[in-house]
Amino acid sequence: MGRIVAPFGVQGWVKVEPYTETAAGLLAYPVWWIEDGVAWHEQVLAGGRTHGRVVLARFEGCSDRDRAAGFRGRRVAVPRDELPRAKENEYYWADLVGLRVVNEAGLEFGRVARIMETGANDVLVVEGERERLIPFIANAIAAVDVETGLLRVNWDADY
Repeated sequence: MGRIVAPFGVQGWVKVEPYTETAAGLLAYPVWWIEDGVAWHEQVLAGGRTHGRVVLARFEGCSDRDRAAGFRGRRVAVPRDELPRAKENEYYWADLVGLRVVNEAGLEFGRVARIMETGANDVLVVEGERERLIPFIANAIAAVDVETGLLRVNWDADY
């Protein structure tokens, strides 16, 4: 859902780069899970607000800059069952990452490594024998089957 990029101020606030559609979307969840490189730990929000495209947040028990600096670089998540159900033909990026990508001719391109937001449309970064950038648009995406882990594309091998 996001990544903590830096402490903010001197009262225990952190600056978060949200991966949500809107920055405020992350603030809809009063409890976040923070990764420390080994495990995930629950953190209750004591406060939060948007600041442009970033989120400023403070966790319960975090009241100074030194403690806030300890969160730098950590990933932020919320439990999957708290997220709203995706609408038909809509997908969470997390569900697309890792899917096998095969074109209509049956040629396997690799797996979705990540997704880029370009403004015009999202772009799948597919890593296999080489990296391919495939726009996530109706003309290029033939079928998405999260259950079987397969994404079928209308994409020529030479692109």
